[in-house]
Amino acid sequence: MIKRIFVTATNTDIGKTYTTRLLLKELASRGVRVGVMKPIETGVVDNAPDGDMLLELIKELNSEFKNLTREDIVPITYELPAAPYVSSKNKAFDFKLIDETIEKLEKLCDVLIIEGAGGLYVPIDDKTMMIDLIQYLKATTLLVTHCSLGCINDTLLSLKALDSYGIKHSVAFNCRKSDSSFQTVSEPYFLDSGFEVLKVGWDIKEICNELYLEK
Repeated sequence: MIKRIFVTATNTDIGKTYTTRLLLKELASRGVRVGVMKPIETGVVDNAPDGDMLLELIKELNSEFKNLTREDIVPITYELPAAPYVSSKNKAFDFKLIDETIEKLEKLCDVLIIEGAGGLYVPIDDKTMMIDLIQYLKATTLLVTHCSLGCINDTLLSLKALDSYGIKHSVAFNCRKSDSSFQTVSEPYFLDSGFEVLKVGWDIKEICNELYLEK
């Protein structure tokens, strides 16, 4: 079975696409045939900011993706920049389309990185949350969290949700320049609690090892 890695986050605008790009580059540098997919993107009119960026990169990293279009890696798009439930007016989620897209892409790669939309409890339709999609796909999950005040609460809530679903996961902290207080305000709790604080911009090799080499 092709290795599947699902990149989620504690909220929107935390750095999923940034992290996904770094994971793709790191794995490709190891000689791994990488692939990428974003099942749903909202806020799409003339272009899809995340999907277009991922498509451009994957064509550079894996020549087998060179003839694909954005629709091949982002099968579902909506114009309104909101939760898919709202953007689609509660249209039933098309699991068959997702399965067909993944089947096509997994013929072209050995590792498929799947980028989610928003956080774990973003509603897709009235029966499906983003975390349900992760469980359905049986993907190892990377939770990207922020480093600003409140990250302890946000991180622990998301981890509790992943644990309750029995989803295998790792955590990565996306620290930005404005998060200079993280080391004194939040990091001590994580370290004292036994967390390995891996930071996206510095520890991408170790993050990849956890996700890719995990059995």
